[in-house]
Amino acid sequence: RPVPGLNEVLVRVHAAGVNPVDWKTRASGALVEWGAVPAVGWDVSGTVEAVGPGVGLFRPGDEVFGMPLFPRQAGAYAEFVVAPARHLARKPAGLTHTEAAALPLAALTAWQALVDTANVRPGERVLIHAAAGGVGHLAVQIAKARGAYVIGTASAGKHD
Repeated sequence: RPVPGLNEVLVRVHAAGVNPVDWKTRASGALVEWGAVPAVGWDVSGTVEAVGPGVGLFRPGDEVFGMPLFPRQAGAYAEFVVAPARHLARKPAGLTHTEAAALPLAALTAWQALVDTANVRPGERVLIHAAAGGVGHLAVQIAKARGAYVIGTASAGKHD
């Protein structure tokens, strides 16, 4: 069981997301180089077990989710993970831990593309390929929330 250091939080993992980067990391052999197992897993949702010095945002018992340490190893597939407090957010009460753990990397990818890079504004038209996919379904929601007109593509089996 890791111990949180300065500005870190110890999280009891309830759910961990699985992304293409996880299996690609395992397949690449990078885990051998990193050493400690389980090294894979970044998207995480759980309950704060302890806080290190300097943490004022969270207390034990708080439900949180996030993407600690990416792209460095975080080990979110473990029972416990230590994360910088700034890499976590409070889990919305309306989401299960499984739902929250599925969000961080996919949502960040969509946000960076639409907000940080494209700066999508109201009235613009946005084409989102794979709109029913992991990143795509979040990109649709972000673009709509920013006032864009969204056109999405999807494979035939996902048209509904």
